[in-house]
Amino acid sequence: MFTDNFWISVITPCTIIVTVAYYFCVSTFKIWEKLNVPYIKPIPLFGNFFKVAIGKEHHLDFYKKIYYEFDGHKYGGLFQMRTPILMIRDPEVINDVLIKNFSSFPNRGFISDFKVNPLSNNLFRMENPQWKIIRNKLTPAFTSGKLKNMYDQIKECGDEMMKNINTNLNKHNNQIEIRDIMGNYSTDVIGTCAFGLKLNAINDNESPFRKHGKLIFKPSLRSFFRELCVLISPALLKVVRVNNFSPAATEFFQEAFKETLTYRIENKIIRNDLVNYLMQARNDLVLNKDLPKHEKFTESQIVANAFVMFAAGFETVSSTVSYCLYELALNKSIQDRVRQEIQIKLTKNDGKINHEFLMDLNYLDMVLAETLRKYPPLIVLLRKASQKYRFPNDSLIIEKDQRILIPIYAIHHDTKYYTDPEKFIPERFSAEEKAKRPSGIHLPFGDGPRICIGKRFAEMEMKLVFVEILSKFEVTPCEKTEIPLKYSTKSFTLTPEHGIWLTFKTIN
Repeated sequence: MFTDNFWISVITPCTIIVTVAYYFCVSTFKIWEKLNVPYIKPIPLFGNFFKVAIGKEHHLDFYKKIYYEFDGHKYGGLFQMRTPILMIRDPEVINDVLIKNFSSFPNRGFISDFKVNPLSNNLFRMENPQWKIIRNKLTPAFTSGKLKNMYDQIKECGDEMMKNINTNLNKHNNQIEIRDIMGNYSTDVIGTCAFGLKLNAINDNESPFRKHGKLIFKPSLRSFFRELCVLISPALLKVVRVNNFSPAATEFFQEAFKETLTYRIENKIIRNDLVNYLMQARNDLVLNKDLPKHEKFTESQIVANAFVMFAAGFETVSSTVSYCLYELALNKSIQDRVRQEIQIKLTKNDGKINHEFLMDLNYLDMVLAETLRKYPPLIVLLRKASQKYRFPNDSLIIEKDQRILIPIYAIHHDTKYYTDPEKFIPERFSAEEKAKRPSGIHLPFGDGPRICIGKRFAEMEMKLVFVEILSKFEVTPCEKTEIPLKYSTKSFTLTPEHGIWLTFKTIN
């Protein structure tokens, strides 16, 4: 039989441990109250993220719900587990953070252990001043002149895509899962234009670049577990050391891009593409012995930046094109108007499809803008304060390292800015309509100095797809078309759970 002293010796330390753990979980929960910021009442350990943490609620629905709970306020506080997050929802405040006072918010605030995740040490996740250094080195790869030179290469990939669509139509009774085909196309485009690689992913389902590219964005238990660790405490990542990406994909892309760079250097191949600028960045930032230590880069950082350009280049384009075709299939009158614009402009341009022709497709620009409003590549933007900051015309003062969240998807679907936000209405983006709205409410590529570096490249690539497809096919729903689309709760981005199936009918 256990004595009273035994139970006391067991219960006392357990009580102390539970008390300390509880205090740790709730120790940050008074911050928003002290700052007089409206906030959502948290629960111990989970903060406001309980349903997200257990996979019962998509981030999209969670942030949208919180956004509307702060209706009437410029900002509001929430808790990612025990981490306080400031959600800003007012366009003027958003512009202050992204543009006017960017120097106070230059970093995205992502949490990553670069020793475990070397491919994450790239332009997208890097902090100041390194992100600025590498961005200045890579920006010249995306000038208007460079984009014009890329057109023929993109067109060649487009021609192969059309052959592949025809092949698939014959196999599958005119029904196509469009995300996969668009992923193959965008993989080939970024491979050819940025890296000088003939990947042939369009015609080869076993293409290693496409195969491993899919692994990067495929929802998995590993990615879900990693997100759960970030939610509980970022410090956990240093203990569990979970890779951001599939180990197989990480190894493949590290070796592939190292080989590409090495081959070009050893054979003195000069090509006016992204690899050329990465090679120059390597010379200036890695090999330059006179460079101050704090400005030096490593070989792995150059490879990581090659990787992020590849990954962003194929995923953003393939997703946006797929969602746009989905909406055009559901909205025949809009599809017909896009096709009519293409035909009229082609006639005026003597039937030539070139860079200037693509830039002149104004209604298609509106259609793409509306697609990116309804289906933004990222559902939130993150920023982190680099110093103590007082919001203009406001009493709120936040401390250094405070994390900021801008709920892109929720803003894009706010009836205050967009009437009937679930409807697909390209006319919202006519010059007249845009002039009526404040800036800071359409952010598919972000804004300010950290706006997506490949924005214009992606737009040109996407417009060519629509010219090719809509000139030859009418796109309609089929029995496999899911209306409305359901998104996977395992993915932080908008990923259709069952793909996007459409019917392609040849236009005579």
